[in-house]
Amino acid sequence: SSRGQVYKTKVWRLPLAAPQARGKALVNMFPLEPGERITSILPLPEDEESWGTLDVMFATTRGTVRRNKLSDFVQVNRNGKIAMKLDEGEGIVGVDTCTENDDVLLTTALGQCIRFAVPDVRVFKGRDSMGVRGITLGDDDSVISMAILRHFEAAPDERTLYLKQARLMRGETEADAGSEADEETSGGGQLDMERYSLMSAAEQFVLTVSENGYGKRTSSFEYRITGRGGKGIVAMSTGPRNGRLVASFPVEHADQIMLVTDGGQLIRCPVDGIRLAGRSTQGVIVFDTAESEKVVSVERIREEESDGEEEAEG
Repeated sequence: SSRGQVYKTKVWRLPLAAPQARGKALVNMFPLEPGERITSILPLPEDEESWGTLDVMFATTRGTVRRNKLSDFVQVNRNGKIAMKLDEGEGIVGVDTCTENDDVLLTTALGQCIRFAVPDVRVFKGRDSMGVRGITLGDDDSVISMAILRHFEAAPDERTLYLKQARLMRGETEADAGSEADEETSGGGQLDMERYSLMSAAEQFVLTVSENGYGKRTSSFEYRITGRGGKGIVAMSTGPRNGRLVASFPVEHADQIMLVTDGGQLIRCPVDGIRLAGRSTQGVIVFDTAESEKVVSVERIREEESDGEEEAEG
């Protein structure tokens, strides 16, 4: 929650309702204090005995991160449990499970991002500490999302060559690549097919969406791995056209996404209709919002979830 508390409940206790339904107020399900709100929701493995093999990563709006063993949160009573110590005005923006073989991607409202390895953040023993610096923020900026990506070791020139070959295979244009496509190296040549296949299997695509309804998908190899705590690199161009960023997370080709505006409008669309483009590009229209309306939430609907819903509707 916004106070750094963690609450736990079984999914079957949540009300099942139509999209237009108002739902049940969370204050009736958890003992929330006045002004306290839920800022992140994390589905967990049903088998609690497996929690000892996983870590949980926290990220705050001010760029702080902390890693704990997931087993620290097995016992959570109804009144909640302190999850992370927060400064005044700071909130938890993301929580996710991870392993030593993962990377953390933090993205900010003003279009910056940073990717660093999970082991860069030590495992904290206590739950009431403030964590360590994940990204250094500029003025009027804040972290809007944290995503966990699979770690893959690749040299800068390998990533550049792979991206060039992959764009050619997918039929992308130079405009799709963006102005920073060749910032790492201008060397020629190409990857051998074995290395290309390995990188293709490890490649993920990160969806980024702005408050004015623009979005794009970008290869995970465009997000180079650095040490934590820096200012980061461009995640997506912002400005009057796009507005601030509201979401950034990995998606699969067969996924769908659901976008919600501050006016209560909702749209659901397939991910494969959103253009693949470089980090520094502006993206394409995903949700044609009204002039005074902003996208406030974007949620991924995985392929298996979509299939289940269709079967239920049938």
